[in-house]
Amino acid sequence: MGDCCTQRKVCCFVLLCLLVAGITGGAIGIYKWHHSGLNRWHGRGSTADFQKIIQERCDYYTQQIRPGARSGNCQGIRQAFTSAFISKDPCKATKEDYKPLLDLAYPTVPCGKAVFWSKTRELAHEYAKRRGLLTLEDTLLGSLADGLSWCGEPGSPDLNYQSCPDWKRDCRTNYFSVFWEALSERFAENVCGTVQVVLNGSIENAFDKMSIFGRVEAPTLRPTVTLQAWLVHDPGKPPSDSCSGPSIKELESILNQRSVRFICRDNLSRDQFLGSF
Repeated sequence: MGDCCTQRKVCCFVLLCLLVAGITGGAIGIYKWHHSGLNRWHGRGSTADFQKIIQERCDYYTQQIRPGARSGNCQGIRQAFTSAFISKDPCKATKEDYKPLLDLAYPTVPCGKAVFWSKTRELAHEYAKRRGLLTLEDTLLGSLADGLSWCGEPGSPDLNYQSCPDWKRDCRTNYFSVFWEALSERFAENVCGTVQVVLNGSIENAFDKMSIFGRVEAPTLRPTVTLQAWLVHDPGKPPSDSCSGPSIKELESILNQRSVRFICRDNLSRDQFLGSF
């Protein structure tokens, strides 16, 4: 009788161990499957504390940088931003997804104050700062998103912090890329007067028709605009492109089709460019 009870206890213990092992193994398997799915993209994951950063940047911008800005509803802006991509396929973004956000914080600048750039980010920002001009990243939405990354997962209320789609290696219609395209388009279609673009004269094709400036901003400029292009080359390096080069002629052709007046100046070093104003 005692042996029988002992055998039953042993059997129950073995079954319990197998059950625990099965549950644990299943949980580990689900965890690995879930995280391998989140890691399937080639771009960096969403920025940690994304929503908090958006809220803090918006509060600072509307209270300190441009307190007179029309868009002061930072909670609404944060909610509209995250609602654009949360729970959605990160490779099926459309500009319409961002329309509620763009309508809340329209990216406008005063006439004659806009600066575009292509492959000259730091230089263009320095130029704009010295001249009291504004780049896209100086607008409310541009300043909120600058340097951040984001994406979600279908059916999930959370951001994907493991990985997000890369424009070249995964899909072009990802929520990060489409945001900047939609914002750039709104920015370009609303500029007026004489606006500037800073291009990299150290590379063979200073104007790249596949850049955001080339495929979104330049083709969106209105006929009332004059575009002043600056080709600036790196210190100690000779210029590799000029106002008479094929890439700039291509830019000029795009602008001519839109009746946009074009002015170009080349052979400028960084110091000459920044020091001449």
